[in-house]
Amino acid sequence: MAECNHNCETCKENCSSNPKSFLEAPHQMSSVKKVYAVMSGKGGVGKSLVTSMMAVATQRNGLNAAILDADITGPSIPKAFGIKSRAVGNEYGLLPVKTHTGIDVMSINLLLDNETDPVVWRGPVIGGTVKQFWTDVIWDDVDYMFVDMPPGTGDVPLTVFQSLPIDGIIVVTSPQELVSMIVEKAVKMANLMNIPIMAIVENMSYFTCPDCGKKHNIYGESNIEETAAKFGIKKVVKLPIDPMFAKLCDAGTIETVPDNITNELFTCIEQ
Repeated sequence: MAECNHNCETCKENCSSNPKSFLEAPHQMSSVKKVYAVMSGKGGVGKSLVTSMMAVATQRNGLNAAILDADITGPSIPKAFGIKSRAVGNEYGLLPVKTHTGIDVMSINLLLDNETDPVVWRGPVIGGTVKQFWTDVIWDDVDYMFVDMPPGTGDVPLTVFQSLPIDGIIVVTSPQELVSMIVEKAVKMANLMNIPIMAIVENMSYFTCPDCGKKHNIYGESNIEETAAKFGIKKVVKLPIDPMFAKLCDAGTIETVPDNITNELFTCIEQ
């Protein structure tokens, strides 16, 4: 067999390297129109925050949103939405939990006896759980599903990209030069998997002084536009440093985030 060049469309070999060959079928009672992965090259940049607000933005625009929390060892989605109830199932499958505004959510924390119990599992078990969130959960009438990915470009992101029909990726980053280098790794992984990048969201991009209204670049000047241009990514969204975001997540009230934030994020997926 010739050396694989990862170009499955022109390859004449009958091998299993084509990511599409690993796609898992959703639950037979599910209906999901679009699936977007929200990923970051490293942790701590606000990926789950952006995922939550993307779902809120979708719901506010009259569409049905869902979140599949693939960050099995560090789930934070239920906390942001103030979800206290556990997921339940019936004879057909597992049912997601609805938020106050009707967003469907499935997370490992909705299946644990205690939300602070650690998930000490090896990679294959974690990957299998993520796939079960797609195959065993009944996602009813979902227009846009957002997959909250764990940070990095390792086993779980690869499982998601190969197992779920991902329509696009939103990459979350922050202004530091180090993070900009790491975000290129995430972008290159997306390109390797032949999945389009819808947008780059730069979180903690600037701080607006409440007294004078001037914007300050706390982490230095951003170069996210250069990174986006380098990879042909047309949409860039910059989110401010705002203590309000942390307060809303801590209180479980992320669905009350201001419209100006959700309106801007919705442009990342608006058709």
